Amino acid sequence: MNVFERFRGHVVAVIDGLAEDGAVPREMDLARVAVEPPRDPNHGDMTTNAAMVLAGQAAMKPKALARVLAERICQLDDVADASVAGPGFVNLRLEDSFWRARLAEILRSGPAYGDSFIGGGEPVNVEFVSANPTGPLHVGHSRGAVIGDALAALLEKTGYKVTREYYVNDAGAQVDKLADAAYWRYLEALGDKVSQTVIESFLQGNDLEYRGDYLVPVGARLAERDGPKWVEAARDEWLPEVRAFVVEEMMGLIRRDLDALGIRFDVFTSERAIVAEGKVDEALRFLEARDLIYTGVLDPPKGKKPDDWEPRPQTLFRASAFGDDVDRPLRKSDGAWTYFATDIAYHLDKVLRGYQTMINVWGADHGGYVKRMQAAVKALTEGQGALDVKLCQMVSLYENGEPVAMSKRAGAFVATADVVERVGKDVVRFIMLTRRNDAPLDFDFAKVTERTRDNPVFYVQYAHARVRSLFRLGAEMFGAGGLDADALATAALNRLTDADEVGLIKALAGWPRLVEGAAEAHEPHRVAYYLQAVAAQFHALWNKGKDDANLRFLVEEDPELSRARLALAQGVATVIASGLRIFGVTPVEEMR
Repeated sequence: MNVFERFRGHVVAVIDGLAEDGAVPREMDLARVAVEPPRDPNHGDMTTNAAMVLAGQAAMKPKALARVLAERICQLDDVADASVAGPGFVNLRLEDSFWRARLAEILRSGPAYGDSFIGGGEPVNVEFVSANPTGPLHVGHSRGAVIGDALAALLEKTGYKVTREYYVNDAGAQVDKLADAAYWRYLEALGDKVSQTVIESFLQGNDLEYRGDYLVPVGARLAERDGPKWVEAARDEWLPEVRAFVVEEMMGLIRRDLDALGIRFDVFTSERAIVAEGKVDEALRFLEARDLIYTGVLDPPKGKKPDDWEPRPQTLFRASAFGDDVDRPLRKSDGAWTYFATDIAYHLDKVLRGYQTMINVWGADHGGYVKRMQAAVKALTEGQGALDVKLCQMVSLYENGEPVAMSKRAGAFVATADVVERVGKDVVRFIMLTRRNDAPLDFDFAKVTERTRDNPVFYVQYAHARVRSLFRLGAEMFGAGGLDADALATAALNRLTDADEVGLIKALAGWPRLVEGAAEAHEPHRVAYYLQAVAAQFHALWNKGKDDANLRFLVEEDPELSRARLALAQGVATVIASGLRIFGVTPVEEMR
């Protein structure tokens, strides 16, 4: 339980005491009573809205009730002061001893500090990346990959049972176009066994979309496996074989890129299998049984009507009944299923696997698709489930402020593997989480590797490395056994009296609440902001020691104070390491 929820319990106990004394009614709804950090830290450590949300039930004016509450709250242990502010807030200032006790909790909890059980074991499906298997992952995919993986880790830390899932879009026209390109590379790889005329004839008859060099080895492996078997074959003969081969090859490339990012999936689900197993028909029967499918004619698109638009009866899903702007078609004019129909089937498959809560991490170009899928999930779960879609904006790569040229090897994009090879997995992962998912991200190779406070990766890692350097020096003073968690938790923490020392402890004590809030909001970037703030406070305290020898972490002539400050430093390292683990980033022991 975080410290604010703990104090909410104290406030509720005060209200119950007032009820026993007859000062307020015994039966009051306390659900809206909250204890939170004040917007301005100068107003105190915590604030409660209890007087404002209970004034009506208590038949008192908010300020009058606030004064009664403040008087009683002042009598609580650990409360130094309680005052009334604004329309009826009660601001609390706690004793420094309360915060020092929180530091001892951090040290005893170790890596588990910040763990929460708010998820209660609820199963959550987090689907992310799900890039078309048409080539290696590009840097835009890597942003969604990192955000999805960090969000999954954040949910796991707060007690949810998370499944990481990749939806393989291995059906449809794009994969057929990829197969055409792979077939071209196959013909090339056969060399003297195929005349140049045959290759040129194939190229003239096909407008190939995928021309990246990454397909060259794929064509070579297909030629090695099958020889000239498909040279004289008709397209409908070779297409299924080549398509299956190239999809498997591309998924191998994608898995390699995911490995480079340190990302593992629990489930890979094939779109082609969803269709082949009749799950689209199953989904449509499910919706038909609830009168959610009908034959109708849609109005033309708003604005300029396309030249090829014509009113025609279509099979439609009643998406507008579940919050979408219009009803949505499920069949194309040629009778084939729309992408939306197969996506409905895929999400029904998730529901049948036990997921009521689903999170999809998509690229920003899918923004127009969100409402219809959320409507579909509401229908499929009969209003009990929810789909949260996190749209990831573009990543722009720069070198010293100049745009980075596209990769010739990968085609018209910058490959994830190239970026990871250049700066390392940990840098890529951290930087991808330094902005909200819906905000564009600039990734400058020079800036993300510079050793300054403007580089958040360096600044946070440097804080952790500084702590480890302190402990290497501290071991010379106390010996390794004198610096374990139990020894530090029982150190003379009352020696930590500087305002910035206590302020840093308060920041560390806010970690559990930050974790819960970020998990509930599905916003892992909050962790990055928090880690940067903690690192800034730690570095500032370190720098004070440069100006005043009495404020150094290690004071040779005062071992008791040194051990207490090492306890504070270990608290910093514990929380930073906890946050970096959510990000899939390894805390560094030293900066080289």
